Amino acid sequence: MLGPSGMELSDLLGGGGRSRETKIRRDALFRWWNGDEVIDHPKVVRALAGWIDRAEDGRLCLANSINWAYVTIEGPAYAVRSVQLEPGGRAVRLRLSGEVEEPLDPTSLRRDEDGTLFADVRDGRVAARFDNHAALQLAELVDDDECLVLDGVRHPIPTVTDPLAPRSPRRPTQEPLR
Repeated sequence: MLGPSGMELSDLLGGGGRSRETKIRRDALFRWWNGDEVIDHPKVVRALAGWIDRAEDGRLCLANSINWAYVTIEGPAYAVRSVQLEPGGRAVRLRLSGEVEEPLDPTSLRRDEDGTLFADVRDGRVAARFDNHAALQLAELVDDDECLVLDGVRHPIPTVTDPLAPRSPRRPTQEPLR
């Protein structure tokens, strides 16, 4: 697959050398760059957006089934674009940037001091920020006490100072619904 300026995507990920270091970065507006050159090919942007993960050393990287390389990400790794309640109301599926879908871990849900919602994704390795559309969809499942309610179980949504830091697992509040 071709990247910016006709570069092979594997070369963009450092496939031509031994280093895992790259000049690839994503800014806070979710625009991708290779050094000072914008990456704007839609298929490349979608692929990069779906490959964000955390390397074993804790740094963010782009990882696919063939290769991985370090990357710089400003802000959260993913954006939650939409929310869908699973049949039966027991779980929520998130549609993330990069066309990634996965279940919401309700114990990872949190808000920053401005009220923006975040959750951990990729098995808890990175954070995702809810865009306005997804936050409004999730609001339908939040009670007056600011708890997410799934299958009769209330999950408190705490306010945190650093929403990008991975959360430790919390247990849901097993209080009956009012």
